[in-house]
Amino acid sequence: MTPPLRVLMAEDEWLAAEVLEEGLAEAGFVVLAAADGQAALELAAAGATFDVLLTDLRMPRLDGRELIFRLRAERPALPVVVMTGFPPPEGISHLHDGSGPLRLLTKPIDISRLVAAIEAVASSIS
Repeated sequence: MTPPLRVLMAEDEWLAAEVLEEGLAEAGFVVLAAADGQAALELAAAGATFDVLLTDLRMPRLDGRELIFRLRAERPALPVVVMTGFPPPEGISHLHDGSGPLRLLTKPIDISRLVAAIEAVASSIS
């Protein structure tokens, strides 16, 4: 039996974060919730282990794009799922440096689509 996927989630809207965390936990994931990109970066720097990054784009202190680039500086193949209400006009290329799998979902997010996206990016590196 394989261990559950560990998801580092950066989401600054607390109600959305709570709903997402509950839905992902029910789907069998272990969720490490961070209130924004800076908090997620601090969790990673403190040694938190995770398999996939799930991040919003627009957040205070450190946005999702910068979080992706900083975490991928250490882990280039890190699987990432981005969730946003404001997709970049340039599309996914604005977020993707080509080093690891990345999916972009537009809010509001259906939990089944989110679960499928997390599983897809995680399986592409295993």
